[in-house]
Amino acid sequence: MTEQDGPRIERVVGIGAGADAVRPRELATEDLVLNVGPQHPSTHGVLRLRLVLDGERIAAAEPIVGYMHRGAEKLFEVRDYRQIIVLANRHDWLSAFANELGVVLAVERMIGMQPPARATWARTLLAELNRVLNHLMFLGGHPLELGAAGPVFPAFRERETLQYVMEEISGGRMHYMFNRVGGLKEELPEGWLGRVTTAVAAVRRRLPDIEELVTGNEIFVARTRGVGVLDRETIMQYGVSGPAARASGVDFDLRRDEPYLAYGELPVKVVTRSAGDCQARFQVLLDQVKVSLDLADACVERLRHLPPGPINQRLPKVLKVPEGHTYAWTENPLGLNGYYLVSRGEKTPWRLKLRSASYNNVQVLRELLPGHTVADLIAILGSMFFVVGDIDK
Repeated sequence: MTEQDGPRIERVVGIGAGADAVRPRELATEDLVLNVGPQHPSTHGVLRLRLVLDGERIAAAEPIVGYMHRGAEKLFEVRDYRQIIVLANRHDWLSAFANELGVVLAVERMIGMQPPARATWARTLLAELNRVLNHLMFLGGHPLELGAAGPVFPAFRERETLQYVMEEISGGRMHYMFNRVGGLKEELPEGWLGRVTTAVAAVRRRLPDIEELVTGNEIFVARTRGVGVLDRETIMQYGVSGPAARASGVDFDLRRDEPYLAYGELPVKVVTRSAGDCQARFQVLLDQVKVSLDLADACVERLRHLPPGPINQRLPKVLKVPEGHTYAWTENPLGLNGYYLVSRGEKTPWRLKLRSASYNNVQVLRELLPGHTVADLIAILGSMFFVVGDIDK
């Protein structure tokens, strides 16, 4: 049987030691090495977990990544700066617009280009709408994995409400390709801001439906409260970021602490919890949706009062970045996303290193899973909010 056929089981027999070792048959214990994955149904993609089980309890865990590795960083090196955007928005397929931002911000910083104000505010608006789309997927999917099918339907309904306005402006449902070096692809459609306001209001009005279905579900609360507690010290050691870190009391958000785009002019509320368990991570995600909806309204209001002007800067036919290096990071929906750009003055980067949020967030599973039962494994995995393409790059 191959790993693709299903979980592969290995048995490792351990014999007792010490004075009682004279009767090994009575003291023999059996640990189970269970490979969860890499078949797709194991998680939200192709991830393999090597678990050592002591009965129903996890004794050790090792996340094994790389099954979806596509060599994105090497592909960056043979694409010009316009072509890189189409690759960059795919590693976290739930956060495509946010993925694009890091690339264009790095290039603009290197060439000393300042996008028009309309582009800056529109980028901020689209980044927050993309954040809500990302969070709604997990808000519906996490309870589903624990047997609560109710929340997934309103979650997808709200996603479709926002997808409509995102698709209208960019033509894409997942990979928007709307960012450009120097601004955005094209001007906002006439009447689009009004439709955004209507969509945001509809999502805000119906969001309590999801909250009530989850927080009022005794089974979901019992399966998540006190389960998978992640402490601050472990977070700092592994570089965990985003909602998973803030649920453990790490009060850090680039939008407030190192503002980019228009965040320096917005009242960014950073949502934190102290429990650090699965329930706290879910609650942070839910509250962040409310914050992002408020930020989206603020961006729309600012865009309405901006004077008419361009949405992008004119670029040369062949865009070359001056020799040097820079690091541009953004607060992506799942955590810190960074691009380290090294240029030798050519139309392609000499090196473009990607720091993805999901990679660090998954590595901490080796510390988080031991001591929990196999049943808790599902709750913990669902609460870490990762995308496998964002792990493997």
